[in-house]
Amino acid sequence: MLDWMVANVVPIVFYTAAVLVVAGAAGVIWFRNPVHAALSLLATFLAVAGLFVLQHAEFIAAVQIVVYAGGVMVLFLFVMMLVNVRTLPREYQYVRSLLPVAVVTGGFLAAVVAAGLFARARLGAAETTALTAVEGELLGNTEAVGWVLYRDFLLPFEVVSLVLLVAMLGAIVMGRRDRREEDAGEEVRA
Repeated sequence: MLDWMVANVVPIVFYTAAVLVVAGAAGVIWFRNPVHAALSLLATFLAVAGLFVLQHAEFIAAVQIVVYAGGVMVLFLFVMMLVNVRTLPREYQYVRSLLPVAVVTGGFLAAVVAAGLFARARLGAAETTALTAVEGELLGNTEAVGWVLYRDFLLPFEVVSLVLLVAMLGAIVMGRRDRREEDAGEEVRA
């Protein structure tokens, strides 16, 4: 039994991570408590990062953890705490009327995935050395991405970082201004 597990460790880890991804995604939909849904989404992000590691995409797995599991989840939780979801009025759920559209879209996506798997089986495995080589020199996946990003695309990378910084500062200023207006309104009423 142990020899079988050692020989098949990659498929075992893959199917375990795949089940965690599907279960986490279902939990995001089924949980009524928004914090539980956010934690389920976090489990989905981490399981997807595990799938990236299995595909030797370590850089994408690290970005998945840092950006999505770290930044996006913190943002979701801050918004949930700031909005106070429990005090929001109940809204009519229109999901049932979209069920036929969801079934057709799901069938279409299943057909696209099946066609992709069929094409891959017919064409064979893809060549992956282009993902790890820079100017003919074989580097690691993360090194190759970093080399191209900081050498060839340094200016666009810095411009995007400045745009994100301005957006973050604008959100802070707008949030503080609204908070000051609320505080001033409460003082006038008192």
